Amino acid sequence: MDGAPRRAACRRLQLPLLCLFFQGATAILFAIFVRYNHETDAALWHWGNHSNANNEFYFRYPSFQDVHTMVFLGFGFLMVFLQRYGFSSVGFTFLLAAFALQWSTLVQGFLHSFHGGHIHVGVESMINADFCAGALLISFGAVLGKTGPVQLLLMALLEVVLFGINEFVLLDLLGVKDAGGSMTIHTFGAYFRLVLSWVLYRPRLEKSKHRQSSIYHSDLFAMIGTIFLWIFWPSFNSAPTSLGDTQHRTALNTYYSLTASTLSTFALSALVSGDGRLHMAHIQNAALAGGVMVGTAGEMMLTPFGALAAGFLAGTVSTLGYKFFTPSLESKFKVQDTCGVHNLHGMPGVLGALLGVLVTVLATHEAYGDGLEDVFPLIAEGQRSTTSQAVHQLFGLFVTLAFAFVGGSLVGLLLKLPILDSPPDSQCYEDQIYWEVPGEHEDETQRPLNMEEPDTQA
Repeated sequence: MDGAPRRAACRRLQLPLLCLFFQGATAILFAIFVRYNHETDAALWHWGNHSNANNEFYFRYPSFQDVHTMVFLGFGFLMVFLQRYGFSSVGFTFLLAAFALQWSTLVQGFLHSFHGGHIHVGVESMINADFCAGALLISFGAVLGKTGPVQLLLMALLEVVLFGINEFVLLDLLGVKDAGGSMTIHTFGAYFRLVLSWVLYRPRLEKSKHRQSSIYHSDLFAMIGTIFLWIFWPSFNSAPTSLGDTQHRTALNTYYSLTASTLSTFALSALVSGDGRLHMAHIQNAALAGGVMVGTAGEMMLTPFGALAAGFLAGTVSTLGYKFFTPSLESKFKVQDTCGVHNLHGMPGVLGALLGVLVTVLATHEAYGDGLEDVFPLIAEGQRSTTSQAVHQLFGLFVTLAFAFVGGSLVGLLLKLPILDSPPDSQCYEDQIYWEVPGEHEDETQRPLNMEEPDTQA
């Protein structure tokens, strides 16, 4: 039996069995542990004699819808720029996010909302699960086209656990403020996957280099993902914040930061090109860096000017990263970052964490008034000084990087097991390995893949 039929037979069993096992296991755990919270349970809500209009659903659900759209449409379409990997980009995003929403509900529930022997869920837990899925999809982007769905599901299983523990350490144990996830979502997701990509490095990936480029309509579809993310990012950053002025301020800071990062991206993209023309990959990604940059400091008194300055810096750094740093990642550091997550999520995430440290140092009772308790409750209660809180913010960044580096290394070693269905070097970035692709076209970019091609993977 040669290589191709053997891989096909393995693929036919591994993915269905893993999906069914994961779904069955989570269903059993849901039956044992998961219950409605007091705002969702019919008996508990009406026993409290609340007004229906005061239910948290009406305040949180619009933000949840926006975040949900970002996860499934924004991230999914942002990654369809590869000319022959559109089905996989959108389809595997759908698969990973659907599994992550269930699994993260359990992991985050045990860590944050487990009492009386049960996990209590409501609209806020739905938002938190979407945030975890967002970090997972950031990681997906770094190994896009080089991993199979079985590897991706196993990655999701482990990364969700690591994400939940890191989030618990930062938010609950250290008291770090990171509403928009510059650290817990973007920095963790980016560097977890970069380390994973380094462990899974393929020295012979040039066999698939011709499929790594984009074509006109694939870039156009990817730009649709960018627009969805850009529009809804204010909701992403503000969704978990305190209602009222804090949520209002977070959305406003994100809004202005995104506008500034967009202008700096256009400016730098034209400036660094040889002929002054814009590069679509810069616009698709670096224009979003302003949303990442203000993830930590968005709920703080950053000021509108501070939001503009942060966004402009994020767009500049991200664009320069795509132009100059991404090529050296593979040549010097052996990291194959397909989507450039280091430029959109990694560097802006770290800068956002440092911005949070700076704005925390400047927090005063005069600037926040009674609102200091919503943003920095430990400072308002006198348990910490602004300097102490800033030190905890900085330490949270190092903790996140440690979780990302150690976790990415361990998961990468697991995913290198030969039994897992990894595409060979000559067939990466190709939909037809995992999907039935209708139609046969004459041009090279759409010609069906020769599935009998021998596996030359190192």
